[in-house]
Amino acid sequence: MSQDHLVRRQFGHRARLALSPAEVSKTDAQAHAARALWNLLHAWWQMMPKEKRTLADADAAIRQARRDIDFLAVLPAQAAQAVLKTYFQAWRNCWEGRADAPNFKGRFRTVMSVDIPQGRDLNITRVHRRWGMVNIPKVGRVRFRWTKDLPVGKRADAENRITGARLIKDALGWHIAFRVQTLEVKPGPHQGPDVGIDVGVTVPIALSDGETYEHGAWLTGKEKARLLHLEQRAARRKQHRRPGEPTSRRLHRTYDRIAGLRAKAKRRALDWQHKTTTVIARTYGTVVVEALTITNMVKSARATVEESGNNVAQKSGLNRSISGEAWGRTVTMLTYKTTRFGGTLHKVPAPNTSRRCSACGFTTPGSRESQAVFVCKNTGCGWSGNADHNAARNVLHLYRVGLALIPAAGRAVVRRAERVKPAAAR
Repeated sequence: MSQDHLVRRQFGHRARLALSPAEVSKTDAQAHAARALWNLLHAWWQMMPKEKRTLADADAAIRQARRDIDFLAVLPAQAAQAVLKTYFQAWRNCWEGRADAPNFKGRFRTVMSVDIPQGRDLNITRVHRRWGMVNIPKVGRVRFRWTKDLPVGKRADAENRITGARLIKDALGWHIAFRVQTLEVKPGPHQGPDVGIDVGVTVPIALSDGETYEHGAWLTGKEKARLLHLEQRAARRKQHRRPGEPTSRRLHRTYDRIAGLRAKAKRRALDWQHKTTTVIARTYGTVVVEALTITNMVKSARATVEESGNNVAQKSGLNRSISGEAWGRTVTMLTYKTTRFGGTLHKVPAPNTSRRCSACGFTTPGSRESQAVFVCKNTGCGWSGNADHNAARNVLHLYRVGLALIPAAGRAVVRRAERVKPAAAR
């Protein structure tokens, strides 16, 4: 097969590690050493004059620090070099306006991680269908949960291989994120139908063809009660702590348990989003979504002692619900999954999609009778139906009349500005 029909794909795959207490201690020590090395490198950067802030000088400083400071020796040399490259890349991102300037990393605010830049150091093997083995430098051979076929062993070559990995610790324990590179057949144009998507809180995803995707609560009743109990316990212990007194180990353990339950809920939400977006990307050739500015939608309703504000508690609850649905993450998943299956994703302007009638094209006050029902108040129309499906049909209609947005200079612009015609004229 010619190279024109092949495409190189790079992606990450995260798997759970099964570490013994001794292996957890070693991995924690490496993560703390990597964080300390970052802080030392940042202090060196601030002290050095500009002409000496070079990669060679920083590399020499790191080598000297690893010889002088004993606890830095637990970090593999390749991981130390990865810290250096990451730090310099952070400054490049700052100079190019993509991020803020790098700063010191705190012990409790920073995600614990260790980089393994060389894929050949991993030596991955599959034990059976559920577990695999991977080599972690200065830790040893450890098991990880095998949930995806990886290019290892006879399946690995110059184009299909694992280029590196990163160890990451969250509230559920240590995980390993593989960096995978594969050469796949370029997908042809997707022959599926077009579909518009409306995202919401009551109905998470509603499609223009009448399909809906819903989910239940991410935590069970017992887990919610446990979370509430732990939050109340943490509030009581924090209340009895004196000003300036360090946080006790009991309070830290309570915080860890709270974080564990929240991480479990997030993991279930991610699983649902991945499965749902994969089904949509496989089924439809063109997916159209609203260009939502979520940061503006979740702005807090402010209130002071002098001015109490309006519906502050209700707005706070709505903000939590919007953040919990993670609409931006859903769009991100649809973006790369539709491309992988040969489809396309487009964005259209969001204003009035939920208030406009998809049958006559008019926006009449009072048509949105409730959260779930839309009844057009336009004389001569009177169309009624599900409000979410009505919004999804409007989203698809905006794309069909040429009002899709294209990115230009960091902002979205309308491809062709023309009056929105009634959906009945499609």
